[in-house]
Formats: sequence, C-alpha cells, structure tokens
Amino acid sequence: MAKDPAKRKRDRTKEAQKRFGMTEARLAALPTVFRPGLFAGKTVLVSGAGSGLGRAIALLFARLGADLVICGRDGARLAQAERLFRRQGVDVLSRAMTIRDPAAVHGLIDAAWDRFGGLDVVVNNAGGQFPQMALDYTVKGWQAVIDTNLNGTWHMMQAAARRWVKAKRGGNIINIVSDIWRGQPGIAHTCAARAGVIYLSKSVAVEWTPHAIRVNCVAPGCVETTAFALYPDAGSRTFYESNPMHRAGDVQDVAEACCYLAADSGKFVTGEVITIDGGQQMWGDPWPTGRPAYFDLSRGPNRKR
Repeated sequence: MAKDPAKRKRDRTKEAQKRFGMTEARLAALPTVFRPGLFAGKTVLVSGAGSGLGRAIALLFARLGADLVICGRDGARLAQAERLFRRQGVDVLSRAMTIRDPAAVHGLIDAAWDRFGGLDVVVNNAGGQFPQMALDYTVKGWQAVIDTNLNGTWHMMQAAARRWVKAKRGGNIINIVSDIWRGQPGIAHTCAARAGVIYLSKSVAVEWTPHAIRVNCVAPGCVETTAFALYPDAGSRTFYESNPMHRAGDVQDVAEACCYLAADSGKFVTGEVITIDGGQQMWGDPWPTGRPAYFDLSRGPNRKR
C-alpha cells in the first residue's frame, strides 16, 4: 500500500530537521557572556517559543533567571519547550494560540499580568513564511504572511504597551525581523512585512518614549535553525554562501542580542535595529527558493533565461 502523501511529507521534514539546529542538551549548555541571575525577578514574554529562534531566546532568558510567558501555534512543541524552560527553575505561563487573533493576544497579556503582576520584556518572535517566487503568490498566501508577521506583531506591541501605560510603568519591546536591507527575493512577502515592522518600531519608539517604553528590532541573517529544513536543498545551500564569513550564524547570536537590549546594557537604545548577519547586508545573495539560472554568474555573460 502506498504511503499517504501527507505522512511522506512529514517523514521527509523530520529527516531534514535532523541536519539542522541543536539538541536541547546542547542548547542549554551554550556559553553566554551574561552573568547568572541577570533577569531574576523579571518576566519576559517570547512568542513563537516552541522551536527555533524563539526557543533559544526564551531558554537564555530562563537560564538568566527570568520567569517566562510563552505562546505558539503548535501545542505539542510548546509543551516540550515549557518542560525545557522549567528545568532552569523558573515559572512558565504557556498558551497555544495565534498572534493573528487580537482577542487571543489581549487574553495572553491579561493572563501574564494576572500570573506575574506585569511584564518587563516582550520579544515578538512569532512569524513565518514560505519560499516562493512573487509571481506565484496567491491572495491567501500573501495575506497569511502579512497577517502574522506584520499585523500579529502589531497586536502584541499595542496590547503590551497599553497595559504598561495604564499601570504607569515602563516596558521593553524587541521585535525579531529579518535582513531586509538588500531585498529578499524568494520571500518577498516576509520582506514587506518585516520592513513594515522595522519602521513601525522606529515610529512608536518615539511616540512611546514619554511612557518609558523602549522599542527595538533584531534582524537575523542566515541563522541556522530546524527551519532550514523547510526550504529546498538548493535554497538552504545558498544560506551558507550569503555572507563573507561563508557560514550560518547560530541561535545564541540572536538570543544574546535580545538580552543586551533587555538588560541595562541597552538602556539608551530605542528605535534601533541590530543586524546579525555576518556581513550579508553588504555582500550576500541568499535565495530561499534556490538561485534561478538567470542569476547564476558561473554561466558566463551569454547566459540565457
């Protein structure tokens, strides 16, 4: 009997994921420049914390003593991540949800205040995209990426800021965006959304300064996570060629940037974007879909479409 196509796809994804990312044990043992207990007594919300960058960011905050509020769409992944975080001896509030739903977002913020008496830091990491040339986007596909990466991030930002303003206390927002500076052919939808988040962040960073709310972005380039498995091999190969260092970054590069912005080290930083890309913005050429033949310079000056 032939295998179910959906199961075949899941099996291929599991196999591919073994090639990328880190085990829980390795992730929990990564060295950090920050001192133990740095965020003791603080509460940090990380969206999309069930895997990838979000899991690494939340874990580092937990290792440094912060209690956590986490959310994500995949309840099973979230539960596994919650167990990992609790092993650091911190309290964790977990909720399976989508940030596309404003009511769910407000419910999460309310639950955080009820459980912990407030929030100190919100890391907006949740998001996603799929590799596809822009001519092939459907209306549904375009809207799904914009709704999650731009609108969902905004729902989280506004809900958190309103609670901070109401309580007359400051706050700290860190938005995980992407390396949009040279455009992102092959994922133009997320480039549009992330560019929107960057300039939204710069705008409200000024508006919200009187309320002692800092707003910044972290823009990873090609940083290896299990999400590399979601791209075709021809696409993921270009990630390691995308910068003059000729390698991918690791999740701790991004997690430590978030801690820098969240700690007193970032107290005079707002409206800024920290780009972590090994020089990609000046040099690189990543193609998530695989590099089309037209752009293969090795074919010489007489290449054809």
